This record gives sequence, structure tokens and C-alpha cells, in this order.
Amino acid sequence: MAAAGSSHADSLDQFAEFEDYLDSYVQPVDLYYLEDEELARQLVELDVKGPGDLLSRGEFERLKNDETQRAAKIRNTSTKPLAHTGVQASYKDFPLLVELAQREELVLSGRLATIVFIRTRNRKGQEVSAYIDLGHRLKTDSFEEYFARRKLFQPRPSDLSFYNADTGLCSSNATTNFQVIADSEKGLQFKCKRDRKLINVSPDAPPGHSSFRKVIEDPQYTQVVLYDHVTRRKA
Repeated sequence: MAAAGSSHADSLDQFAEFEDYLDSYVQPVDLYYLEDEELARQLVELDVKGPGDLLSRGEFERLKNDETQRAAKIRNTSTKPLAHTGVQASYKDFPLLVELAQREELVLSGRLATIVFIRTRNRKGQEVSAYIDLGHRLKTDSFEEYFARRKLFQPRPSDLSFYNADTGLCSSNATTNFQVIADSEKGLQFKCKRDRKLINVSPDAPPGHSSFRKVIEDPQYTQVVLYDHVTRRKA
């Protein structure tokens, strides 16, 4: 089993549960040979009792609780206004921005996890597409610029899954909210780290438990689809 990094130094914010923490140490080759996700986790957890710097379940829960309390204090002392506040006139005629504004508070509060699929052309005229973790972007990007129409919301190689059809560039990245899963039979799926439910983005299959698909017609983009997942726990 290969380690994903220093478990004590890195933030545990990206792991909703201890099982997600163990999953970060499970490599694709492990699952290929073991063909059992739970067995792979158990083997990682056994390493906790031996040499190494993996956290035990008790240590994880204690540190996770400490981080949650610190985050709550920060939220209570530095409430930031929503990015779409006060600029409704700027985005009211742009369907995707209207949908994002409606979801902003729900996503930031942890009650909703949303994946945005966009297919469009970049500044070079290349066709690009991506599955975008809205929650991650809301925390790391300046959405005031998008809602004020100073910038266009576009796919990036750092998104959950990105593809440039002209150059062949393809990338995938886990976020604090989702794990990327490429299944040979079911295709591309995303596991919500908050409740461990799978979101199926195939147009030919239901999106999954507590998940909903919505197609958006927006003249700024070739294709836009929203995948909303109602989570079981608040952030």
C-alpha cells in the first residue's frame, strides 16, 4: 500500500469519514488485485498498528473534531456575503449563472453537493469540457467576477474531470467533496465524500440516490448539465 502523504501534516478536511481517509492510501493497483474495497481498507488499517504515521480511528476522530470546531469558529467570526448578492441585474439573463446563484448558499452550507458539466470553446477555439465541483470552486475561486460578468465560468484542467478534444489533454482530480471513479462498465462516476453515495453522470442511467440531473440551455455554452446531490449531513 502506498501512502498518499503525511497524515499528521495534511488537513483532514478532505475526509468526511475514517473510511475516506483509509481510501486515500489505497492505490488503483491494490483494488485491481484485491477486487475488494473493504479488504483494501482493512489492510491499510492494519498498518496503523505497525510502523508508519497513519492515524488510528481514534486519533482521526479526535483531530477531525478539532478541525471541525476550528472551522465553526472561523465561520462564526467571518461571515462573508454571498458572491451573487447585489449583482442580480448583471446575470439575470444568463441561465447558468442564475442556477449557480440559486445553489450558492446550499452548497456552501453543505446541504447540497453540485457537479457542473460544461462543454464549450476556450479562447483558442478548442473544444473543452469538464465536470466541475461547484463547492470546491466556490471556496477557491472569485465568483463575484462571474456573477458581475467580468469573467466567464470555464472548465479547467484542475477540475474533477477535464478533457480538451483538440489536444487530447485529459485529467482528473479528487476534491474535498468528490472522489473520481472510472468504472469499466458504468463509466465515469463521482463518490460524494460526505455520505459516500455515487453520482452517475451517464445520460443513459439514473444519477443515483438523492441525486438529480438538470439540463441547462445557455447560449454561452455548447452543453451544460447540473448534477445536484442532497447530502445527509451539514458541513
